[in-house]
Amino acid sequence: MTNDDGQGPDSAHQVPEGVSEATVEALGSLSAAIEVIEHARGLLYGFHRLTGTADLNIGEAVEQLRKAGHTELAERIDTELVGRNVIAGRWTFQIMEDYDDGYYATAKELERTAREQLVGGRRHLYEAGMKEDRRTPARAHHEATPADLPD
Repeated sequence: MTNDDGQGPDSAHQVPEGVSEATVEALGSLSAAIEVIEHARGLLYGFHRLTGTADLNIGEAVEQLRKAGHTELAERIDTELVGRNVIAGRWTFQIMEDYDDGYYATAKELERTAREQLVGGRRHLYEAGMKEDRRTPARAHHEATPADLPD
């Protein structure tokens, strides 16, 4: 796929011969879903970090309450909240590990398998097609690849 300026996507982003537009579209949807899963994973890691930071801050508050003479309240917070599981039997690292080893790993593996079986492992073919449709040939900052930049 090249435009009238003789430029087009590099070979890694060209649709292989015989691959239908419907297949490219389906792989594009699968790729978009993986991006959402990556975002969700990032939020999960954020949840892990924020929860851990909160637990450390609560521990500091417990020590401050003890120093301020509020030992009974400090002891209650220490025993009921510091180090508490966020869900039954689990700290956040355990949730992350289950997510990474289960859902996330399966989604990544199946997306990679689909690309390998259908388009020889090529990535972002749908997006490369969108770029070709949307860029203005021979216009600065609309080059197909970095190799097409003017000297």
